[in-house]
Amino acid sequence: MNNLVHATELRYSKDSKALTVAFDDGTRFELPAEYMRVYSPSAEVRGHGADERKILAGRRHVGIMKIEPVGNYAVQIHFDDLHDTGLFSWAYLHELGTKYDAWWAQYLKDLDARGLSRDP
Repeated sequence: MNNLVHATELRYSKDSKALTVAFDDGTRFELPAEYMRVYSPSAEVRGHGADERKILAGRRHVGIMKIEPVGNYAVQIHFDDLHDTGLFSWAYLHELGTKYDAWWAQYLKDLDARGLSRDP
């Protein structure tokens, strides 16, 4: 994870329900709201220990209502399912982007293994 990156652009599209994030290292990612919600850095999702990550089902249609800056290092995202805890640091947003393919595949595998769905 790169702790030295800083976001240079944040743009949310209500139509695609995705957040575009550009960084000062030249990378740019389009992060679906659903992906960001199920990988929220909050204790609700991450748990309080290494093996406590929770698998959230039924978030296919989740969107973002508001994005608030937190200092010069993070944003707090308010999702339309009323989840708003957990700070998305620039480093974590960058990590979400660089690991998207692997993490999304793992999420889908975890849902399937538990007989859960992305649909509400």
